[in-house]
Amino acid sequence: MTPRGPLRLTADEQARFAHPREYAPRSPVTTDCTACGACCAAPDIHALHKPLGVPCVNLGPDQGCGHLCAIYATRPGVCRSYQPDWVCGEVAPLPTLDARTRRFLEIYGLQPD
Repeated sequence: MTPRGPLRLTADEQARFAHPREYAPRSPVTTDCTACGACCAAPDIHALHKPLGVPCVNLGPDQGCGHLCAIYATRPGVCRSYQPDWVCGEVAPLPTLDARTRRFLEIYGLQPD
């Protein structure tokens, strides 16, 4: 599949990246995974017995190319079906995984146990 780039997004794809009015845009539209790790650290992932706000045990350290998943090829369906959206553009520019996780949780009004 050839990447379509931001000028070729469908209307549905464009809507997924539109930030809510109450959030000012923080970065250019992010349409691809940046490997920031926030989606592997912030939400709870029941299929992996991962609690809210705790990085997944399969998430590797950032080695200059982002955080990579050690079980990417066999990751559960919930991980496989996740698609980047406006939240990625909001959290990806933050400097640390901890900061990205805290902002992700803040956006959704969630608090880790």
